[in-house]
Amino acid sequence: MWQTLRQIARVGRISEPAPDASGALADGDAAPLQAEMARLLGRALAVRVVDAGSCNACELEIQALGNPYYNLEGLGVHFVASPRHADLLLVTGPVTRHMEQALQRTYAAMPQPRLVVAVGDCARDGGVFGCSYACRGGVQGLLPVDVYVAGCPPTPRDLLAGMLRAVRARRD
Repeated sequence: MWQTLRQIARVGRISEPAPDASGALADGDAAPLQAEMARLLGRALAVRVVDAGSCNACELEIQALGNPYYNLEGLGVHFVASPRHADLLLVTGPVTRHMEQALQRTYAAMPQPRLVVAVGDCARDGGVFGCSYACRGGVQGLLPVDVYVAGCPPTPRDLLAGMLRAVRARRD
């Protein structure tokens, strides 16, 4: 134990610097977004996330939307567990053969009108995994996609913009 404590004292604290605040939603940015979301939907947006076979980098960025830094809940966007309560389907990763049927069932269980957002390069065209024997490629081969959010992985700000773009396109 003393050896461990001596090493801790010798090395010191090792951590990453705090992220730059330029990527976060400033107080002035949140109010117009919240007002536009309420105007477009008239209520909260319910989102169902399906990992169709990704490497989980996109899921980490989606989870970052829920922290106080981005405060997705404060904008009126909620993640739901059941597709029967969802307005928008957020799909990450290339569609693997094992997830193909589950993805189609999730989409079929959603009420009309359905919105589909493909998150990341893998969901768009399969990415580096698209030509694999285990993958069916991008989401558009199975479902009608309303918006693609590019990136590997896309930033939380890009994810929020993509969801808002999908809602705007459906309402216009």
